Amino acid sequence: MLGEDFVRVLYIDLENRKADIRERKDLYKYLGGTGVAAKLLEENMKKGLPPLHEEQPLIISIGPLSTIFPVVTKAVATFISPHTGEYGESHAGGRLAMAMRNAGYDAIVITGRARKPTYLSITDRSIEFKDARAMWGLDIEEVGRLVREREPGPGKRSIIRIGRAGENLVTYSCVNVDTYRHFGRLGMGAVFGSKNLKAMIIMGERDLPISNLKEYFKTYQEIYKKATQTDAMAKYHELGTPINIKVLNAINSLPTKNLLQSTFEHADDISGETFAEKNLIRKVSCTGCPIGCIHIGQFRREFDKGYEYESIAVSYDHELVYALGSLLGIRTSDEVLEIIEEVELAGLDAMTTGVVLAWATEALQKGLITKEDTLADLEFGNTKEYIKAIDYIADRANEFYYTIGNGLNEAVKKYGGQEFALLYGGNEMAGYHTGYGFALGQTVGARHSHLDNAGYSYDQSAKELKDEEIVDYVIKEEKERNVLTSLCICLFARKVYDRPTILKALHSIGIDWTDGDLTRLGNDIFFTKLRIKKELGYSLENYRFPKRVFETPTLWGRMDEERLNRLLKMYIDRVEKEYEDWSRGQ
Repeated sequence: MLGEDFVRVLYIDLENRKADIRERKDLYKYLGGTGVAAKLLEENMKKGLPPLHEEQPLIISIGPLSTIFPVVTKAVATFISPHTGEYGESHAGGRLAMAMRNAGYDAIVITGRARKPTYLSITDRSIEFKDARAMWGLDIEEVGRLVREREPGPGKRSIIRIGRAGENLVTYSCVNVDTYRHFGRLGMGAVFGSKNLKAMIIMGERDLPISNLKEYFKTYQEIYKKATQTDAMAKYHELGTPINIKVLNAINSLPTKNLLQSTFEHADDISGETFAEKNLIRKVSCTGCPIGCIHIGQFRREFDKGYEYESIAVSYDHELVYALGSLLGIRTSDEVLEIIEEVELAGLDAMTTGVVLAWATEALQKGLITKEDTLADLEFGNTKEYIKAIDYIADRANEFYYTIGNGLNEAVKKYGGQEFALLYGGNEMAGYHTGYGFALGQTVGARHSHLDNAGYSYDQSAKELKDEEIVDYVIKEEKERNVLTSLCICLFARKVYDRPTILKALHSIGIDWTDGDLTRLGNDIFFTKLRIKKELGYSLENYRFPKRVFETPTLWGRMDEERLNRLLKMYIDRVEKEYEDWSRGQ
């Protein structure tokens, strides 16, 4: 809590419609965000129960710098992932962190299952459980509109909600946050659905006490100038992350057509430059951010004969353009936006959906599945058929779509095709086929995300690949990112918030930490997550990478399977030794 030495936690019991507030001094050493959310998950999870059991918790946490410093915009959620069966963590921007801060909560823990579809209204004065039966079955856009109409109040509010995919417990369904942001990967939407929780609205008008305004304002201005008047974040405002499409394509690193290729003949037509010139209509920021990295694109859709068109606006970024563009062989920016919109309305994670559909397309070509299964003529480049399939996934239309609604791990058990299923550590591949750093990094990351440790960045910046250096980079970078995400700093701002800047910001609000304290925090979070994973049965022993990743060239040529397996063993051995040392010191 700002200006206090405790973390204020709101506990919500959906089954009994009860709420309780506790001031947790013991959590203060984890600051907030990832650190607090991981600890609250560890103490509330039920390791013997399935991920979607009603007793399993869902946690959302913010940090001490949230919304009072530039680009500190994220809220962090933790849960047991229904997609991988182990540690789940997701981050979202928008207005959520601001709304939680103004309502007076550093973290929210939700347990139980509501007896009927419910949405929560959380303010600085009350917690209300409201009937959402009329919203059940509605898409993301409609739910947002209904909640806004039903809940008058100040504009400083956040509305998070699920679509049909979450209701139907698709394991990679997401939670939409304020229209253009998401708790995306690993299935938080299904956790909402399993709890009969359709939406939450959070708002408040509490004051934010800052004791030393002079020092705070000076520090704020320094960070603001660093973010806006240097090139540290310039690319995120200009073309945004889709700038990566042409860059990766040029270096044999853009996954295309289920990674049958690592270059795309239509890359220029779905590049960041093409989106900017043809589709971009505005740029939006999360609350507390001056950058404007959220790029909104527009396409026209005919809804009736006689040249009757409507204009649709959706947000896009590199991962969406990769997963719903190059990976599916989609040739134009308009078509990519059309597919993105369908994924958005259904409430699915875009990256996982694209990878699942790419696998299904190749499985259909190879005869592992039939058109009776797919109910659509899945073919690379066929936008209309992919849109049909997205709805079928969200609705779990038949046995095939029920199975792939549980992700590729389940799909290959039933239908085969494991050799071309793009999975790293049980999670579907992100948009970088850069080499060993990326492959190892996504596999071993706590949440199996490319953002855990940015191994792809090592691949792109290294002058030569050294095994020890790769392993060292992946471990050190993940620990350092735990510090950033515990403070809820957007990872786009990682060059702005170096260690001295972080310590100065903390000091200006009365938190006098040292560089050693930050190192301790990064280690504690890293190994707490590993302890949670171990409790849930996680192991990388006998892990096998998909054959496809060795068949298609990367920036460094084709990867050698033996070398990647050696890197994995080196990582496991080193982390296990560090974990034992850390455990003895606890």
